[in-house]
Amino acid sequence: MKRFAFTMLEFIFVVIVIGIIAVLAMPNLRRNPLQEAAEQVASHIRYTQHLAMVDDKYDPADATWWQTRWQIRFPHTTIAGEKIYYYEVFRDENKAGNSNANEEAIDPLTRQTLGDGVTAVASISEDAVVNLTKNFGISKVGGTCVMGGAFRTVVFDHLGRPYLDTYTGLYSNPVPNGGCTIQMQHQSDGNATITVQAQTGYVSIAYN
Repeated sequence: MKRFAFTMLEFIFVVIVIGIIAVLAMPNLRRNPLQEAAEQVASHIRYTQHLAMVDDKYDPADATWWQTRWQIRFPHTTIAGEKIYYYEVFRDENKAGNSNANEEAIDPLTRQTLGDGVTAVASISEDAVVNLTKNFGISKVGGTCVMGGAFRTVVFDHLGRPYLDTYTGLYSNPVPNGGCTIQMQHQSDGNATITVQAQTGYVSIAYN
């Protein structure tokens, strides 16, 4: 009766192949906070656009109704000597130029408010989902999505079209051809550039 068995060489070869497959299939366990921050922000830009499209702010009785449209804004504040960068998704119902607690969107995943959760105060808690500095180590936010002020802001109309400002006119300051950018700098992992395209509001991310 014949017996069939692996030779030692065949056994070693099989072990090597299984090892290679395991390494290729294994997920990258190293956290990439810059990528996490960029993907979260891009997701919330899309969410802002969605809110604008399902919550049309048109009011024929209000000549400046367009100031209340949904927007995402990137302010910063200084806490204990450290500059903190964060963002807010809100509708400016009282047209005061800031997000009040009752105007901010709620993250459908975390149920956290997408903002500082207060009224007209530049403050942000350390555990807030929108705190880019504390959660992801973001040391600077810049870019070209800015008009009429220092904050990077993208406003959407009921068709999902992006604008750079919400106070200068109904159809003033649309995002220019080629898009506008929100650039985030990480303390050690480089930079991410989020681009919001004109007309469609399509969002893309590039790393460098």
